Amino acid sequence: MSFEPVCEADVTQWSGTADVLVVGFGGAGACAAIEAADGGAAVVVFEAASASGGSTALSSAEIYLGGGTRIQRAVGYDDSVDDVYGYLMASNGPQADAVKVRAYAEGGAEHLEWLMSLGVPFKESELKERAMMALTDDCLLYTGSEKAWPYVDEFKPAPRGHNLEVEGDNGGPLLIKILTEQVAARGVDVHFESRALRLVVDRFGPGARVIGLVVREDMEERYYRATKGVVLCAGGFIMNEAMVAQYCPQFLSGKTFIGNPNDTGSGIQMAQCVGAKAINMHEGFLSVPYYPPASLTHGIFVNGQGQRFINEDAYHGRIGSYLAQQTYPVYLIVGVDDYGNYEQESWLQAPIAGTGESLEELVSELSIPGDQLLATVSRYNEDARRGDDTLFHKRAPWLKPLEGALVALDCTPGAGAFFPCFTLGGLDTTLDGCVLSCSDAVISGLYAAGRTACGVPRRGDGYASGSSVGDATFSGRRAGRAAAGASA
Repeated sequence: MSFEPVCEADVTQWSGTADVLVVGFGGAGACAAIEAADGGAAVVVFEAASASGGSTALSSAEIYLGGGTRIQRAVGYDDSVDDVYGYLMASNGPQADAVKVRAYAEGGAEHLEWLMSLGVPFKESELKERAMMALTDDCLLYTGSEKAWPYVDEFKPAPRGHNLEVEGDNGGPLLIKILTEQVAARGVDVHFESRALRLVVDRFGPGARVIGLVVREDMEERYYRATKGVVLCAGGFIMNEAMVAQYCPQFLSGKTFIGNPNDTGSGIQMAQCVGAKAINMHEGFLSVPYYPPASLTHGIFVNGQGQRFINEDAYHGRIGSYLAQQTYPVYLIVGVDDYGNYEQESWLQAPIAGTGESLEELVSELSIPGDQLLATVSRYNEDARRGDDTLFHKRAPWLKPLEGALVALDCTPGAGAFFPCFTLGGLDTTLDGCVLSCSDAVISGLYAAGRTACGVPRRGDGYASGSSVGDATFSGRRAGRAAAGASA
């Protein structure tokens, strides 16, 4: 499929004109449309699917925000902007964009207020247990590695995942429902089953301005003009196997692609064809969702040499990124008591590789050097008894000697465990979503937000749940506002 742009001179008929054209009706596109409309712009949204949603609707919508939000203050957390900024810079470094991270940290409290003003509900409560998401209607929870080494030594931790006031894994659908209603309330013209194909430019070559879109709808190609700008909110590229093979080949074996079917990178490719720069394309999120039950955190991950490689109280995405870099097989070794309700609660689906009434019996069933594993567990048990993990600094509450009956779960990619992943690369943009060329010049008339752009989350080993939805809604607002305010 060609994404080459069309020159204005070759357009024989325009099917419509608006100030701002938005490609994609997920979280980013919806927020871009709302802000553009509130800025006085006439807006048209084009969505390839038959309904709004995108990948936001598939998510839990734990919106990652800090710096003293209303909910944080109500629950008793004094979260500073500097701690949010420092944590996000450290966890996404060295690729982190200081300007975007600073704005996100400073704007977190206001962004939550804006969402609440639209009717997005948040309860003034906290889920204190270690969990991947809040299945209750509680709001705040830790969704990253804020309480884990090395970050806890540098920045004051606080829960920043804001779960919507809804029970079960239903935050994404509820958020999209509310945003969709707000888009409709503003009279925005929405075209479903309308796939954006190419950009329209006023001329070819350097200095060209994006002035419209070529869209396939009703089985024909139509041309729409944008007097102020086009905002690309078409998602990432995890569903494009060729792009994944080119940029993120580490995701091709034993991983599960997470996203909506239209996360094919089309927005990125359309922009690249007018000279846009794509950055961070090799990075992505990779999870090993081994909790719940939280008790599995008492166990240890070991690689093919029988060695630990990370503190197990870190966020599941951080552990997933480190796990993918190990020699295989990789096992999670845990006591039978802490294995607990794994078969009923966990999403990991990792098969049992071995069991034993003692460590020696377990070692005999595993395909890794037995002497090294015995030494690893012996060192860990000594540290656990003292309450000081001298190798990886797992916090004392999660330190527990591995004694008695033990279980080893096979967490090797491709062996049956669930390893969800998605991409974190995208178009290089300014803070306000203006797309940059390969020479770092602004491409006039072109904006991007959400996973089509490269925003705040940049690294899988530093990712925190809710940072994609948080960044998508935050960046969508800025891009929509900037497009509406552009000169016609």
